Amino acid sequence: MFGATVRQLAERAKEARLEADAVACQAWNARMLAFQGSAQPSPALGDALNAGYRYLEVKCLGCETHQTVALDIVRRPKWTPIHELERYMRCKDCSRQQGRPFKRSHLVALRTNKISAIHPPSTWWPGER
Repeated sequence: MFGATVRQLAERAKEARLEADAVACQAWNARMLAFQGSAQPSPALGDALNAGYRYLEVKCLGCETHQTVALDIVRRPKWTPIHELERYMRCKDCSRQQGRPFKRSHLVALRTNKISAIHPPSTWWPGER
């Protein structure tokens, strides 16, 4: 008797979570691109994946390169906030050049796709600062 109601409400709750996660990620992206931070508070890793954001764009402050990190292979709990991943980001080229792990990086934005010729890196608004 209540099976159809329960299924309908569960479906509506799933859609509401998906929409809330997408809006939270869009708000974080807007704050990061418009004001260059602050990265806190940020959506959780699981929320970003649920909203379809599979990649995190990171900028190396040493060599100014933009790289994407796949969020689905990050070995952290899904409730980990995105801003906590910043301390683990290392630039491979700068680390080789300096002979030690080079940890200076800046989170740029969440992305649905990798950086390529078709999908260029994000730019700060208005223009690079």
